[in-house]
Amino acid sequence: MANREYLISPWIRIWHWTNALLIITLGVTGISLHFADPNLVLVEFSLAVRIHNIAGIALIVAYLFFVIGNIVSGNWWQFVPKPPGILKRLIAQGNWYAFGIFRGDPSPHEPTKEEHFNVLQAVTYWNVMYLLMPVVVITGLIYLYPEFAPDKLFGFDGLLPVAMLHYLSAAAILLFMLSHIYLGTTGKTVGQMFKMMFTGWHEH
Repeated sequence: MANREYLISPWIRIWHWTNALLIITLGVTGISLHFADPNLVLVEFSLAVRIHNIAGIALIVAYLFFVIGNIVSGNWWQFVPKPPGILKRLIAQGNWYAFGIFRGDPSPHEPTKEEHFNVLQAVTYWNVMYLLMPVVVITGLIYLYPEFAPDKLFGFDGLLPVAMLHYLSAAAILLFMLSHIYLGTTGKTVGQMFKMMFTGWHEH
């Protein structure tokens, strides 16, 4: 029987899959709104608006739950790259993703209770969750309540830069999600990491 270690708490797993579902919903409805075409409809415009707004508020609630949960549980420490040799390990992990994985080389990092993420994951997840997500949340709220937008910003109508920031940061999160799904297949088996995010158990 495989050697197993319990790594992922239930609250993290619940948040993870809730967050994934909300981002997919927001992505589909956001694309429907941004590239609205009556001849090529993903979701009908008025319905997409309603779903996008509801899912956006739900994402804010889920994000606040994530931040508070990380503070209370101490899980925020998982998002901090651990010394020593951070740069060396960052390069090694990048080389493995780019080349080593295709040669069948073993991963430079094995998840443990103290360090779930490899150094590249920690850096990436920190930037996504603590830089990109706040931008999406704040710009989304301003777009939902435009009376709080400035009349002018950088010489443009106040909502235009807000809309651009929202679009670009949301697009970056969608690209991250696609790469996240792909990298989720790079365990010892294609489904190993997905299984861990359902059960909480990592098989060594």
